[in-house]
Amino acid sequence: MTTHTRLPLPGPLRELFHPPETPGVLGVFSHLDATLDAIKKLRAAGHTDFTVYSPIPRHEIEDALGQAVSPVRMFTLIGGIAGCSVGAWLTLWMSGDWPIVVGGKPVLSVPPYVVIMFEMTILFGALSTILGILLNSMFAARRLGTIQYDPRFTNDKFGIFVPAGSDKAANVETLLKGSGAEEVRRG
Repeated sequence: MTTHTRLPLPGPLRELFHPPETPGVLGVFSHLDATLDAIKKLRAAGHTDFTVYSPIPRHEIEDALGQAVSPVRMFTLIGGIAGCSVGAWLTLWMSGDWPIVVGGKPVLSVPPYVVIMFEMTILFGALSTILGILLNSMFAARRLGTIQYDPRFTNDKFGIFVPAGSDKAANVETLLKGSGAEEVRRG
């Protein structure tokens, strides 16, 4: 087993990147069906803010969670539109600033500039996507706090972490065990 040493961060950064632990219950499942059953029971019991771990992406889990679409795609759209606009402005401005008339062709002709506009769309879209992912993950980590995790979730197990105080933890434990969890622990 390898141990990882972390460098200590200054106060404000530590609070931003290592928020306090969230109390809750973690259930470990061996089968997808049991995980889906637990998700349905949790939603029926009124729990809406929980984290599901899966070794591979499964559309059944996404359908059962019914979560909203990630806002990252709006970052990509806005970045792409801005990139296309900057590419069009850049090429048209350069042609107007230094006109070169070749063979009687118009100076402000759009077809030659489509390549630059396309490349700027891809560049700005990719950079804004990365920015959107970083911002959303940073704010989500700050909002959720540190939650429990088990390395088996990357191998062959499914997991559900339900944030719950000590008053609701017993009900959540019973619900997860009743759904077929092979292991349930509080944290």
